[in-house]
Amino acid sequence: MERRAESFESAQASWSEERERLLSSRVDELGLKIAGTRLEPLVAQLYRELEAAGIDLKPPVFLSDEWGCPEGVPAIGVPFYLVDARLSRLEKEVMESLEAETDAEIMAYLRHEAGHAFNYAYKLYESEAWHELFGPYSRPYREHYEPNPFSRQFVRHIAGWYAQKHPDEDFAETFAVWVTPGSDWQREYADWGCLRKLEYVDHTVRELGRRPPIVAPEYDTESELAWSIADYHRRLVYQHVELPAYFDGDLKDLFEVGSSPRDRDVRPASEFLRSLRRTLVANVSYWTGLHEGIVRSLIEHFITRCDALSLSVRDDARQALLTNLTSYVTTLCMNRLYKGDFIIK
Repeated sequence: MERRAESFESAQASWSEERERLLSSRVDELGLKIAGTRLEPLVAQLYRELEAAGIDLKPPVFLSDEWGCPEGVPAIGVPFYLVDARLSRLEKEVMESLEAETDAEIMAYLRHEAGHAFNYAYKLYESEAWHELFGPYSRPYREHYEPNPFSRQFVRHIAGWYAQKHPDEDFAETFAVWVTPGSDWQREYADWGCLRKLEYVDHTVRELGRRPPIVAPEYDTESELAWSIADYHRRLVYQHVELPAYFDGDLKDLFEVGSSPRDRDVRPASEFLRSLRRTLVANVSYWTGLHEGIVRSLIEHFITRCDALSLSVRDDARQALLTNLTSYVTTLCMNRLYKGDFIIK
């Protein structure tokens, strides 16, 4: 047992040193490549799926700071940290999650980005038919949007009702659903308003899929990774939202006041919240569509206030508390999304 503890401490110390070295490193000097990594067979799988769907276009895939296609260019950028286990671990520690972690999630994102690439390759977004179905491509692109989780005018693919973000994302999500192997979109979306969009993709691919693209996938990727990993995280880390202490009464109702954390079946409420933070943020953000950074700020505020109020939770009450807490956080976030504030005054 003692050797195991020493081994763990040694591994932690080694990772701490490696972590600091990576943070100060420039991404473009790490020699990162897609070839020979877990991404290579996934990109090959995407190309096979496009071919099977009747599409000759094989958009080049390059390493970037995020998922995306350069506007108007049929090329796909994927996060650089996906090709290196150390960088993935660092990303997970700093951001508390990876945007697409499993092979299935990565494929879902690749199909989505392939939708952007197909749109740009043939300039579909300039056509009247595209505008009629998806809306004006020139519509302002907003990071924070107000989705309707119950709308049947949009397909469901990437978490957060992403098709509702912008007409360009609507097309990409529709394409992704259509191109996914085994997708029974005719049946699944039979009574939905978005069925016309899927039929448009089906018709358009039949018409253009074997034709050469009218836009070449030319894009300068040299500047994509020309910064340190520390700078990258500083740009992307969520912006904390300052909140007043008007939730204290509700927190006292949810948790116990005055119980001693020294009791074996009692622990600090802040510790309980920290253990749930990642799951709560992901689930509430997914089902409400509210930006993860805002949800995380709310949970961080609760953690701070629970410490200040010395609130506790008993082990035998955790399951019921989780249900009540999730309902409470979801209600507050829906208020914020549709009324502009967590508390409706």
